[in-house]
Amino acid sequence: MATLTPATEGFILHWGEMGTKWGINRTVAQIHALLYLSPKPLNAEQIAETLSVARSNVSNSLHELQGWRIVKVVHVMGDRRDHYESMKDVWEMFQIILDERKKREIDPTLKVLRDLTAKAKKSGAKDAHTHERLNEMLRFFESMTTWYGQIRRMPQGAFIKFVKMGDKVRKLLGLAS
Repeated sequence: MATLTPATEGFILHWGEMGTKWGINRTVAQIHALLYLSPKPLNAEQIAETLSVARSNVSNSLHELQGWRIVKVVHVMGDRRDHYESMKDVWEMFQIILDERKKREIDPTLKVLRDLTAKAKKSGAKDAHTHERLNEMLRFFESMTTWYGQIRRMPQGAFIKFVKMGDKVRKLLGLAS
């Protein structure tokens, strides 16, 4: 079993707590944190032993992390077992997580809003208020999705510069600080 430093253990525990707040299983988040900090790929047994979790839980968690596209299988010379490593570039990882959340949460919501807005419109006057509210929500989601698509097409370097601009954008728009 790998001995964790206080900083490593602290980050793993915190990431697990944050994971639960983001709707992610605690163990999934802790495994991600361990792999993110690990200087070398780890196999499932090493992960299970280090975090004191069941091997089956590790397998399921690794499968989920691979589904999110932030952990991948790598092979180590002389070892037939699969090893795993986390994406290390935090900017790229952030963008991939946003892409996955959009695909899993926003896209289905857009579909439902479109369907329900159309149904409310067909109902006429008796559903006019509902149509108005749903249509406002739909316009918001469509605007944010369009904006996200535009931002997502930016090269990573440009995206980082954009994010770091902060209050410069407010000044550019003529808004007070």
